Amino acid sequence: MAPFNLFGGLAGKDIGIDLGTASTLIYVKGKGIVLNEPTVVAIETETGKPIACGKEAKKMLGRTPESIRAIRPMKDGVIADFEVVEEMLRVFIHQVQAKRLFMRPRVIVAVPSGVTTVERRAVRDSVEHAGARDVYLVTEPIAAAIGVGLPIESAMGNMVIDVGGGTTEIAVVALSNIVTSVSIRVAGDEMDEAIADYIKKKYNLLIGETTSENIKISTGSAMPQKNESEMEVKGLDLVSGLPRHIKITSEEIREALNEPLSSIITAVKHALEKTPAELASDIVDNGIIMTGGGSLLQGLSELVSKETGLNVKSFENPIECVVRGTGKILDRFDKYYKVLIRHERQH
Repeated sequence: MAPFNLFGGLAGKDIGIDLGTASTLIYVKGKGIVLNEPTVVAIETETGKPIACGKEAKKMLGRTPESIRAIRPMKDGVIADFEVVEEMLRVFIHQVQAKRLFMRPRVIVAVPSGVTTVERRAVRDSVEHAGARDVYLVTEPIAAAIGVGLPIESAMGNMVIDVGGGTTEIAVVALSNIVTSVSIRVAGDEMDEAIADYIKKKYNLLIGETTSENIKISTGSAMPQKNESEMEVKGLDLVSGLPRHIKITSEEIREALNEPLSSIITAVKHALEKTPAELASDIVDNGIIMTGGGSLLQGLSELVSKETGLNVKSFENPIECVVRGTGKILDRFDKYYKVLIRHERQH
């Protein structure tokens, strides 16, 4: 039986976390989204101590002296560096709980649907060590569905595509459960890498990950746009070893993004093929919901619609959908308790 009053009496203290590969968002019960920071930590090389987290650390990516390392401790939606994630979460939780340092919060964390039991335990342990009292996990597609207001408890099926930094989660949700899901480790980061690889191969120019991300945001698209653009890109010439700049067009960036986008479309089609017929007919009626920061790529929803023949809906602030879902679970814990992943303890 669900512990109906588990979160009672602590309104405003419990928190929901979307621990993403690219960004970490935190929702505090009674306050809403209070933190949205890049998942980046800068540490002193010698001591291993963090000197900056979030936006300040991201500014240092690719620019640090030997004495400092700027790290992205999440890779493909899972923890790549446990100690660094713990330190980062400790800093972030401290920030949002500043006046309640004596109270260890209860926390709900969203995780990719494709993570293993070991990877889930790693998230749970890291959040506990960072200062949480109790940790509950929810899959990202369920959290995103709740965040956008879908009636997940209904027998009617809804399809959610959550394109994050490290993973793309595709799920059909009905009766408070994921009926069909496909989770691939291809998302925003792989788009950035594809852009950097394309420029390296075509122009012999080496660019950093921040530059390739900026190119994707300003010039990237999944479909031809009315106003095609071009931008100047600066990097290191691999032949001369000197700084150089080039002009690159949105058409070239589309070509660069072809492979990761094809992987996402293939995964969506695979999820649709696995969907039971009755739920598939619901999706024809309801369309597909797209969430996650990666869905902001221009023309991506149109590409999914063209390739599937289905209506695709995008949301304003899609990066916030998952963390909003964790917040709604906190607010209606008795209603949503059954969607949480049960504890898996090592014996």
